[in-house]
Amino acid sequence: QTRSFQYVSDLVDGLIALMNSNYSMPMNLGNPDEYTIEQFATKIKELVGSQASIVYKDPVIDDPKQRRPDISLAKSWLNWEPKVLLSDGLNKTIAYFRNELLVKHHSNRNVFFPNEWLHLSNINAMELNKNTEL
Repeated sequence: QTRSFQYVSDLVDGLIALMNSNYSMPMNLGNPDEYTIEQFATKIKELVGSQASIVYKDPVIDDPKQRRPDISLAKSWLNWEPKVLLSDGLNKTIAYFRNELLVKHHSNRNVFFPNEWLHLSNINAMELNKNTEL
């Protein structure tokens, strides 16, 4: 199975361009870059430093094998195409959720923190455990 993933700021930019245009028919505002689900899962594992195993499940019977939008109308009418690379969007998303988990004082029992990330954010495991509400 393949999918196309898009960072939200690209979609918002496309929607704003569409609203400011005279075009009134349906238009795809997606990212035509295509990845297998395995590639996507592997990329996330790499970015978070996880050693977790990928669990494979049978696809849903009517699930499309491929999803890749044709954005030719958006390119020609709006001069729009996505700008955020998959790895950049994933890094932004991962950073957001890591910050949320720290700010909200979630239990670290369910959160993976690679040593290098703890070092970069000037937080050591002792402080994290001390300040975490269980």
